[in-house]
Amino acid sequence: MTTRTRTDVLLIAGFCAFLFFYGMGQFGLIGADEPRYAQVAREMFERHDWITPVLGGRAWLEKPPLYYWQAMLAYSVLRVNDVAARVPAAIDATLLVIAVYLFFRRFRRGVEVDAALITASCAGVIGYAHAASMDMALAATFSIGMLAWWAWRESGKRIYLAVFYVCMALGMLAKGPVAPFLAVLVIVLFSVAVGEFRLVLRTLWLPGVFLFCVIALPWYFAVQIRNPQFFREFILQHNLARFSSDLYHHRQPFWYYLPVTAVALVPWTVFVIAAFVESVRVWWAERKSVSDEPDFELQFSVFVCCWLVALVVFFSTSQSKLPGYILPAIPAGAVLLADYLRRHLAQEHGGAEPVSKGLAVLHALVAAAPIVPSVLIAYVVTQHRLPAGRLMYVALAVAFVLCAAIALTLASRWRLRMLRFVTLIPVVLSVAAVLKLGTVSIDQTLSARPLALELSAVETHQLPLAVYGVSREMEYGLTFYRNQTPVRYEGGSIPAGEHLLVAPATWKVKVAQQTSGRRVLLLRHYSPQDVDYYWVSAAGAKP
Repeated sequence: MTTRTRTDVLLIAGFCAFLFFYGMGQFGLIGADEPRYAQVAREMFERHDWITPVLGGRAWLEKPPLYYWQAMLAYSVLRVNDVAARVPAAIDATLLVIAVYLFFRRFRRGVEVDAALITASCAGVIGYAHAASMDMALAATFSIGMLAWWAWRESGKRIYLAVFYVCMALGMLAKGPVAPFLAVLVIVLFSVAVGEFRLVLRTLWLPGVFLFCVIALPWYFAVQIRNPQFFREFILQHNLARFSSDLYHHRQPFWYYLPVTAVALVPWTVFVIAAFVESVRVWWAERKSVSDEPDFELQFSVFVCCWLVALVVFFSTSQSKLPGYILPAIPAGAVLLADYLRRHLAQEHGGAEPVSKGLAVLHALVAAAPIVPSVLIAYVVTQHRLPAGRLMYVALAVAFVLCAAIALTLASRWRLRMLRFVTLIPVVLSVAAVLKLGTVSIDQTLSARPLALELSAVETHQLPLAVYGVSREMEYGLTFYRNQTPVRYEGGSIPAGEHLLVAPATWKVKVAQQTSGRRVLLLRHYSPQDVDYYWVSAAGAKP
């Protein structure tokens, strides 16, 4: 290993460790999905069942098993906890960054470190690398697969095509048939764009198809045999119905993924747009040129643009939209920018004009802007708005200094050579600010972990738990942190025995009505999420 390679490895490892792994357990699982997926993996782990996902003792067939398998392995090493539940996503993100580095080192030398760090520092990648969910697994397998397909396209080596099929199989195990479908969509669009329609047929390599089937299909057959309802629930409801209807109440406007993608690409959004516009413009100007040999330099940027556009358009047509769906498109933006950077750095050595002042200022504004909500994260989480006054002025002053430094550096003689360095500074500062200033507020306000600890502290032994009027986020969070399925009063299944009850503070009258004839003791008010928790006696106990 050369000195430069060793330096590259240490730099990438350091950034991945900080951006993906550091502070992973400083706040508990948040939202409904994180604790729910973590609990499914736990129940599979405790049952030693690698086939049927289970939640609350019942088959839960909404998602394929790749994340669950990864979490089960993490539980076996780190024990069952929220850090172990998040480790798979952090590892997937790291593998994605390594794959980008290796791809550029082999096929686009000169900016391999830039490509890896641009990918690692995109807001969407950082965010979902900390999430116990399937989104990062899909993004990593799909993105590595698309890079492998291009490696085969450019080199002609079938080993890369085999990697493509393996990755698509893993993507199908990560989130279903959407992975191979999106790959077909991107390849067809690219083939049309460059006028090489045989590429689609050439991609259909029988050994690769066999490899895909061997990896992806056994679990699907096994889970269908064990659970005859699997096809209806997973394929018809959670794939086709989720795409074609608002069955799960995630409706958003058609243009929803344009701002979501722009935010997920922060701090690189401005230069990704510039790279995209330049690539489309060059392709349009050269589209009618005839050559015996394909121009891989031009076609690669066209391919990545197709990757980005196809995914944004596809998910925009879905009737059900969530931010994580678009994550597989984010590495495309990072790769597109890295290739743009490689070309322009070569031009700079030839005496090209520096970065335009307008582009430099816009990039500086976008790159520096996240420092404001990061410094004020505790206030934003608890008050749901930015504060006025001194604290806000301090955050804006820090952002202004960073913005000015970035803009002046890019407009100077250093040009794009300093883009990676000056842009990563606010990324590191923003992540550090969130971890230092915001994790306590995030934990108390958005996670059920502190409440679960309080409930455990008032028990001499674990009591059954009921909830009444609380959010799904709290219900699933308590399920994971207490490892028990709460009973919902709304369903009329009020436990007959002694139990604990969690309900909104404003529901005291409703709680009294539901527990009429029983002894009820208000134990405490949990103010960060405005809920009360009670001890409720067994039915028939003397009041």
